[in-house]
Amino acid sequence: MQPIHTLHDFFVRSGAEVWLYHLGRRVEPCDLATLAAFESGESPWPAPWRGEARLGLVFRLGDVHDPLIWFLALPLDEQGRLDPAPRDAFVQRLLETLGRSVANVGRDDGEAVDNLMKDNPLAFTPSLPFQAVLHARASRDLGLPASQHLEPVEAYLSGQQAIDWRALGLQGLADFAVRLDDEAAARLAERLPALPDEVLTSLCYCLEHVAIGDALARALRARGEAAADAGDVEGFCVCVRAMAGAAPELAGAWYDALLADRGACGPDLLAAIAGRGWRHLEDAERLPRFLERLAQCETADFMSVARDLALIPRLRLPVLMTLREAEPASPIGRRLAALTR
Repeated sequence: MQPIHTLHDFFVRSGAEVWLYHLGRRVEPCDLATLAAFESGESPWPAPWRGEARLGLVFRLGDVHDPLIWFLALPLDEQGRLDPAPRDAFVQRLLETLGRSVANVGRDDGEAVDNLMKDNPLAFTPSLPFQAVLHARASRDLGLPASQHLEPVEAYLSGQQAIDWRALGLQGLADFAVRLDDEAAARLAERLPALPDEVLTSLCYCLEHVAIGDALARALRARGEAAADAGDVEGFCVCVRAMAGAAPELAGAWYDALLADRGACGPDLLAAIAGRGWRHLEDAERLPRFLERLAQCETADFMSVARDLALIPRLRLPVLMTLREAEPASPIGRRLAALTR
């Protein structure tokens, strides 16, 4: 029998039913093959966040009916690849807990495995919106019903029932976003201009993790621009973040318009684009413009954001080339020179 060295080995050899999710930049499904290639050193992590590969693991082990949930943050090196030592230590503890036998895991073992997370240095606690969206996605993927909080959210957002918005739960909004269909999206687009700011903010924290249709994307841009005109930075930025799931043509056009206006490019907007809309930076003109605005923003941590973007495999070379080719007198060149003084 081959020894178990990786998390991938453990889940395959234990016979667990497992669902993996990215928990770094957005809550998105992650297949086991991605984890295997990452752990073997073949591939860097596709969606790094602050130097870590953040994973949500939802799995059933042995005869344990209720799924277990782990939140793991695996440290990355400067190339975005796994730093194996912390992972190795965790796998070793896992095997010791199970007595090195994962073939016939029972209920007691499942509870012991779950308890491993209580003092695990790799464990982390996602933000509440990330937790809500993960639970919503996992419930759908496991064929389980949505939470009881979905029904009042549907009634409120459809406009079919007068409900005090203060009674809406974040979990219900996450369930709504994850299960959003074309009909519900069309109704939401019509309702979006009149939503209270508090509802819009919580809803956008969920919508930023899902794909959105064109009508809803246009409504989000209109609401975001209205918030900007009113000086509502938070309302503006949550719409920018939610736009990350829109078609490249619509999201890219709005991001281009924003990046063309230096006055609009404060640290919150730049963080929103880098954190959630990074896929729309895969553009030969948009990425250099973004980095230029980032360099011009005195209150932004230029190198921290640039370094984080450079860990994303598809952006690594374009980011590094933009930095290397920057003229000394350019905003990027001056920022880089200031770091070496």
